Amino acid sequence: MLAVIESNGKGYKARFERRLTSPIEQVWAYLTDNERLKQWLPELYIKELHLGGAIQFDMQDGTFEELRIVGFKESSMLEYTWGEDRIRFELRAKQYGSHLVLVETIRQITSYTPKDLAGWHVCLDTIEALMDGRKIESRKENWEKWFGEYRTLVETRV
Repeated sequence: MLAVIESNGKGYKARFERRLTSPIEQVWAYLTDNERLKQWLPELYIKELHLGGAIQFDMQDGTFEELRIVGFKESSMLEYTWGEDRIRFELRAKQYGSHLVLVETIRQITSYTPKDLAGWHVCLDTIEALMDGRKIESRKENWEKWFGEYRTLVETRV
């Protein structure tokens, strides 16, 4: 399911939701444990996991960007800066497993926005596949498919 994009008066919010069969502890580990994190987003490395802590983003050119943790509640919420934007993961236990919500707060829509949204979509698909013991054959092909969808969505919503 595509993210829902809404204007909030100061920018936009893109909301992704996933119903996962895995327990909350397993999902939280994929969001916060560096060994599991590198399986779905190898550019991220958590340096300090607490409010005010830091996450490092490898720019793949020999430089690193430091992301600040601006919201944190153990096993239920992790929010950090993403350039001028913010990424927030919310996690709730459910009878079927867990409900994962990712909200990207976007200050300004740019030509890069659909690429970013497609990337988050693929990341969530990858987390779900890993927990279910499935493999995504080609993340690149998956991303290309979703990029087209998000480019259309951004053009029609903004």
